[in-house]
Amino acid sequence: MPRVRRSRAIAADPQAVWALVSDPAALPRWWPGVERVEEASDRAWTQVLSSSRGKVVRADFTRTEADPPRSLEWRQEIAESPFERFLSEATTRVSLDATGDGETRVELRATRRLRGLALLGGPMVRLATRRQLDEALGGLAAAAAGAGSGGRERGPGE
Repeated sequence: MPRVRRSRAIAADPQAVWALVSDPAALPRWWPGVERVEEASDRAWTQVLSSSRGKVVRADFTRTEADPPRSLEWRQEIAESPFERFLSEATTRVSLDATGDGETRVELRATRRLRGLALLGGPMVRLATRRQLDEALGGLAAAAAGAGSGGRERGPGE
């Protein structure tokens, strides 16, 4: 069962970061591959994802835990989805910790429980998940910087 943990300091206070991570509608701003979010509520949402081959896939998620502004967890609804062939469980946890110098330490933890022949691909899934979480942290840093400047991301030299 691949479990991946990645963390990064983000140059924003915890409340600003929490506003991004706790709002499913903000996912396209920072989570890799998310084109848009549909039917978003505080408890559930659908991500419309695009693959590297241009294929569009829908994935449903449910918030399973929230401790504002410190942690948030959601799970992907696997049953009757395209992911059911190779996943039996997929959860993601976001933890925030103020560093005291205007930054927030963000930790992303992902657990992917594989099924069937996908069990043989554990190392590849772990690597892909690590890459996804690193991209998400980079996207979150950029989105938080943009939110801190009135919604506009700073360009080079600004």
